[in-house]
Amino acid sequence: VIGTGGYASALPLFMATIKKNSIPIVLQEQNSFPGITTRWFANKAIMICAAFKFYNGSLNHKVVLTGNPIRNNIISGKKSLACNEYKLDMHKKTVFVFGGSQGSAFLNKSIAQIIKNFDDRTIQILWQTGDNEYHEYKRYMDDSIRVVPFINDMASAYAISNLIVCRSGALTLSEVTICGKPSILIPFAAAAENHQLKNAKTLYEAGASFLIEEKDLDSNSLFKNINHLINNKTTLDEMSSASKKLGNPNATKKIVDCLMELMSDV
Repeated sequence: VIGTGGYASALPLFMATIKKNSIPIVLQEQNSFPGITTRWFANKAIMICAAFKFYNGSLNHKVVLTGNPIRNNIISGKKSLACNEYKLDMHKKTVFVFGGSQGSAFLNKSIAQIIKNFDDRTIQILWQTGDNEYHEYKRYMDDSIRVVPFINDMASAYAISNLIVCRSGALTLSEVTICGKPSILIPFAAAAENHQLKNAKTLYEAGASFLIEEKDLDSNSLFKNINHLINNKTTLDEMSSASKKLGNPNATKKIVDCLMELMSDV
Protein backbone atom coordinates (compact mmCIF):
# COMPACT_ATOMS: atom_id res chain seq x y z
CA VAL A 1 0.00 0.00 0.00
CA ILE A 2 1.38 3.38 -1.02
CA GLY A 3 0.36 6.50 0.90
CA THR A 4 0.88 9.92 -0.66
CA GLY A 5 0.07 11.99 2.41
CA GLY A 6 -3.09 13.67 3.62
CA TYR A 7 -5.94 12.25 5.65
CA ALA A 8 -7.36 10.36 2.66
CA SER A 9 -4.44 7.95 2.71
CA ALA A 10 -4.51 7.42 6.47
CA LEU A 11 -7.36 4.89 6.52
CA PRO A 12 -5.96 2.47 3.91
CA LEU A 13 -2.54 2.72 5.56
CA PHE A 14 -4.12 1.96 8.91
CA MET A 15 -6.03 -1.03 7.56
CA ALA A 16 -2.86 -2.37 5.93
CA THR A 17 -0.88 -2.20 9.15
CA ILE A 18 -3.40 -3.62 11.64
CA LYS A 19 -3.81 -6.94 9.86
CA LYS A 20 -2.22 -9.94 11.54
CA ASN A 21 -0.20 -10.48 8.39
CA SER A 22 0.27 -6.81 7.72
CA ILE A 23 0.66 -5.47 4.21
CA PRO A 24 3.93 -3.55 3.62
CA ILE A 25 3.44 0.19 3.25
CA VAL A 26 5.47 2.84 1.45
CA LEU A 27 5.02 6.57 2.02
CA GLN A 28 5.57 9.28 -0.57
CA GLU A 29 6.12 12.64 1.13
CA GLN A 30 5.81 15.64 -1.17
CA ASN A 31 6.97 18.37 1.20
CA SER A 32 10.19 19.28 2.99
CA PHE A 33 8.53 18.65 6.35
CA PRO A 34 6.80 15.30 6.86
CA GLY A 35 3.05 15.72 7.21
CA ILE A 36 1.02 14.22 10.01
CA THR A 37 0.08 11.08 8.05
CA THR A 38 3.73 10.44 7.21
CA ARG A 39 4.68 10.94 10.85
CA TRP A 40 1.92 8.61 12.02
CA PHE A 41 3.01 5.73 9.84
CA ALA A 42 6.76 6.33 9.45
CA ASN A 43 7.72 3.65 11.96
CA LYS A 44 5.65 1.04 10.12
CA ALA A 45 6.71 1.99 6.59
CA ILE A 46 9.40 -0.02 4.85
CA MET A 47 10.39 3.05 2.83
CA ILE A 48 9.66 6.77 2.60
CA CYS A 49 10.11 8.33 -0.83
CA ALA A 50 10.87 12.00 -0.21
CA ALA A 51 10.66 14.90 -2.62
CA PHE A 52 13.25 16.96 -0.73
CA LYS A 53 15.58 16.47 2.20
CA PHE A 54 13.42 16.80 5.28
CA TYR A 55 13.76 20.22 6.84
CA ASN A 56 14.25 18.97 10.39
CA GLY A 57 16.25 15.89 9.43
CA SER A 58 13.66 13.49 10.83
CA LEU A 59 12.87 9.99 9.57
CA ASN A 60 16.14 9.78 7.63
CA HIS A 61 16.69 6.11 8.49
CA LYS A 62 14.02 5.10 5.97
CA VAL A 63 14.13 7.93 3.48
CA VAL A 64 15.05 7.66 -0.19
CA LEU A 65 15.35 11.00 -1.98
CA THR A 66 13.30 10.53 -5.16
CA GLY A 67 11.66 13.87 -5.90
CA ASN A 68 8.00 14.35 -6.79
CA PRO A 69 6.50 12.81 -9.94
CA ILE A 70 5.99 15.61 -12.47
CA ARG A 71 4.50 15.63 -15.97
CA ASN A 72 7.08 14.58 -18.52
CA ASN A 73 6.85 17.62 -20.79
CA ILE A 74 7.51 20.28 -18.16
CA ILE A 75 11.14 20.74 -19.26
CA SER A 76 10.39 20.73 -22.99
CA GLY A 77 8.68 24.12 -23.24
CA LYS A 78 9.44 26.50 -26.08
CA LYS A 79 10.06 30.22 -25.63
CA SER A 80 8.61 30.84 -29.07
CA LEU A 81 5.28 29.29 -28.05
CA ALA A 82 5.03 31.55 -25.01
CA CYS A 83 5.89 34.58 -27.14
CA ASN A 84 3.17 33.74 -29.63
CA GLU A 85 0.56 32.82 -27.03
CA TYR A 86 1.05 35.83 -24.75
CA LYS A 87 2.49 38.38 -27.21
CA LEU A 88 5.79 38.53 -25.35
CA ASP A 89 9.10 39.91 -26.60
CA MET A 90 11.78 37.24 -27.02
CA HIS A 91 14.51 39.79 -26.25
CA LYS A 92 13.16 41.12 -22.95
CA LYS A 93 13.79 39.64 -19.51
CA THR A 94 10.64 37.93 -18.25
CA VAL A 95 9.27 37.78 -14.71
CA PHE A 96 6.64 35.05 -14.37
CA VAL A 97 4.21 35.59 -11.48
CA PHE A 98 1.68 32.97 -10.45
CA GLY A 99 -0.08 31.78 -7.33
CA GLY A 100 -1.07 28.28 -8.34
CA SER A 101 -3.84 27.24 -10.71
CA GLN A 102 -6.44 29.27 -8.80
CA GLY A 103 -4.18 32.25 -8.23
CA SER A 104 -3.35 33.97 -4.95
CA ALA A 105 -5.27 37.02 -3.74
CA PHE A 106 -2.36 38.06 -1.51
CA LEU A 107 0.20 37.74 -4.29
CA ASN A 108 -2.04 39.48 -6.83
CA LYS A 109 -2.57 42.46 -4.53
CA SER A 110 1.16 42.73 -3.83
CA ILE A 111 2.13 42.59 -7.51
CA ALA A 112 -0.52 45.12 -8.52
CA GLN A 113 1.11 47.72 -6.26
CA ILE A 114 4.46 47.55 -8.07
CA ILE A 115 3.86 46.20 -11.54
CA LYS A 116 4.05 49.59 -13.26
CA ASN A 117 7.42 50.40 -11.66
CA PHE A 118 9.59 48.16 -13.81
CA ASP A 119 11.58 49.35 -16.83
CA ASP A 120 9.35 48.19 -19.66
CA ARG A 121 12.14 48.71 -22.19
CA THR A 122 13.95 45.61 -20.90
CA ILE A 123 11.53 43.81 -18.56
CA GLN A 124 8.17 42.16 -19.19
CA ILE A 125 5.75 40.47 -16.80
CA LEU A 126 3.68 37.36 -17.36
CA TRP A 127 1.10 37.40 -14.57
CA GLN A 128 -1.34 34.56 -13.96
CA THR A 129 -4.07 35.82 -11.61
CA GLY A 130 -6.45 32.87 -11.43
CA ASP A 131 -9.99 32.97 -12.81
CA ASN A 132 -11.57 34.61 -9.78
CA GLU A 133 -9.49 37.81 -9.87
CA TYR A 134 -8.67 38.14 -13.54
CA HIS A 135 -11.35 40.76 -14.21
CA GLU A 136 -10.02 42.92 -11.38
CA TYR A 137 -6.43 42.92 -12.63
CA LYS A 138 -6.70 42.68 -16.41
CA ARG A 139 -6.70 46.52 -16.52
CA TYR A 140 -2.95 46.40 -15.84
CA MET A 141 -2.34 44.81 -19.22
CA ASP A 142 -0.07 46.69 -21.63
CA ASP A 143 2.72 45.93 -24.10
CA SER A 144 5.07 44.67 -21.37
CA ILE A 145 2.52 43.26 -18.91
CA ARG A 146 0.50 40.20 -19.85
CA VAL A 147 -2.30 39.32 -17.45
CA VAL A 148 -3.98 35.93 -17.88
CA PRO A 149 -6.46 33.96 -15.76
CA PHE A 150 -4.90 30.57 -16.36
CA ILE A 151 -1.90 29.06 -18.14
CA ASN A 152 -2.41 25.79 -19.98
CA ASP A 153 1.15 25.44 -21.22
CA MET A 154 3.24 25.84 -18.08
CA ALA A 155 6.25 24.32 -19.81
CA SER A 156 6.50 27.23 -22.25
CA ALA A 157 5.83 29.77 -19.49
CA TYR A 158 8.73 28.33 -17.52
CA ALA A 159 10.90 28.28 -20.64
CA ILE A 160 10.61 32.01 -21.26
CA SER A 161 10.96 32.96 -17.59
CA ASN A 162 14.14 34.49 -16.23
CA LEU A 163 12.71 34.83 -12.72
CA ILE A 164 9.65 33.30 -11.07
CA VAL A 165 7.61 34.83 -8.25
CA CYS A 166 5.28 32.27 -6.68
CA ARG A 167 4.04 30.36 -3.66
CA SER A 168 5.94 27.33 -2.38
CA GLY A 169 3.66 24.35 -2.71
CA ALA A 170 5.42 21.03 -3.17
CA LEU A 171 4.57 20.39 -6.81
CA THR A 172 5.23 24.00 -7.81
CA LEU A 173 8.74 23.80 -6.37
CA SER A 174 9.32 20.44 -7.99
CA GLU A 175 8.53 21.99 -11.37
CA VAL A 176 10.58 25.12 -10.69
CA THR A 177 13.65 23.11 -9.71
CA ILE A 178 13.35 20.59 -12.53
CA CYS A 179 13.33 23.56 -14.91
CA GLY A 180 16.26 25.10 -13.04
CA LYS A 181 14.56 28.44 -12.51
CA PRO A 182 15.55 31.08 -9.94
CA SER A 183 12.65 32.23 -7.82
CA ILE A 184 11.30 34.56 -5.20
CA LEU A 185 9.10 32.49 -2.91
CA ILE A 186 6.25 33.89 -0.82
CA PRO A 187 4.90 30.96 1.23
CA PHE A 188 1.18 30.73 2.00
CA ALA A 189 1.17 31.54 5.70
CA ALA A 190 -2.00 29.55 6.45
CA ALA A 191 -0.71 26.29 4.96
CA ALA A 192 -1.00 23.29 7.28
CA GLU A 193 1.86 23.25 9.81
CA ASN A 194 3.40 26.10 7.81
CA HIS A 195 4.78 23.50 5.39
CA GLN A 196 5.14 26.02 2.55
CA LEU A 197 7.63 28.02 4.61
CA LYS A 198 9.63 24.86 5.24
CA ASN A 199 9.54 24.03 1.53
CA ALA A 200 10.76 27.51 0.70
CA LYS A 201 13.60 27.31 3.21
CA THR A 202 14.93 24.23 1.43
CA LEU A 203 15.41 26.24 -1.77
CA TYR A 204 16.54 29.38 0.03
CA GLU A 205 19.25 27.57 1.99
CA ALA A 206 20.47 25.94 -1.23
CA GLY A 207 20.84 29.35 -2.88
CA ALA A 208 18.08 28.69 -5.40
CA SER A 209 15.56 31.24 -4.16
CA PHE A 210 14.92 34.42 -2.26
CA LEU A 211 12.37 33.96 0.53
CA ILE A 212 9.91 36.59 1.73
CA GLU A 213 7.35 35.65 4.37
CA GLU A 214 3.91 37.25 4.14
CA LYS A 215 4.43 39.06 7.44
CA ASP A 216 7.59 40.70 6.09
CA LEU A 217 6.28 41.56 2.64
CA ASP A 218 5.65 45.12 1.56
CA SER A 219 5.53 46.59 -1.92
CA ASN A 220 8.92 48.28 -1.55
CA SER A 221 10.79 45.12 -0.54
CA LEU A 222 9.08 43.04 -3.23
CA PHE A 223 9.94 45.53 -5.96
CA LYS A 224 13.54 45.86 -4.80
CA ASN A 225 14.07 42.10 -4.73
CA ILE A 226 12.52 41.48 -8.14
CA ASN A 227 14.26 44.44 -9.75
CA HIS A 228 17.63 43.51 -8.24
CA LEU A 229 17.49 39.91 -9.39
CA ILE A 230 16.07 40.41 -12.87
CA ASN A 231 18.86 42.89 -13.60
CA ASN A 232 21.66 40.74 -12.15
CA LYS A 233 22.48 37.96 -14.59
CA THR A 234 25.33 36.56 -12.50
CA THR A 235 23.09 36.05 -9.48
CA LEU A 236 20.31 34.59 -11.62
CA ASP A 237 22.73 32.12 -13.19
CA GLU A 238 24.00 31.03 -9.77
CA MET A 239 20.45 30.59 -8.47
CA SER A 240 19.48 28.70 -11.61
CA SER A 241 22.35 26.28 -11.13
CA ALA A 242 21.40 25.74 -7.48
CA SER A 243 17.77 25.21 -8.45
CA LYS A 244 18.67 22.64 -11.08
CA LYS A 245 20.67 20.64 -8.54
CA LEU A 246 17.55 20.27 -6.39
CA GLY A 247 15.38 19.05 -9.25
CA ASN A 248 14.61 15.39 -9.83
CA PRO A 249 13.39 14.98 -13.42
CA ASN A 250 13.40 11.19 -13.11
CA ALA A 251 11.34 11.06 -9.92
CA THR A 252 8.65 8.78 -11.32
CA LYS A 253 11.21 6.22 -12.49
CA LYS A 254 13.06 6.39 -9.17
CA ILE A 255 9.88 5.69 -7.23
CA VAL A 256 8.83 2.85 -9.54
CA ASP A 257 12.30 1.31 -9.35
CA CYS A 258 12.20 1.44 -5.55
CA LEU A 259 8.77 -0.20 -5.50
CA MET A 260 9.78 -2.93 -7.92
CA GLU A 261 12.85 -3.72 -5.83
CA LEU A 262 10.73 -3.92 -2.68
CA MET A 263 8.15 -6.15 -4.37
CA SER A 264 10.84 -8.56 -5.49
CA ASP A 265 11.69 -9.12 -1.82
CA VAL A 266 8.09 -9.60 -0.64
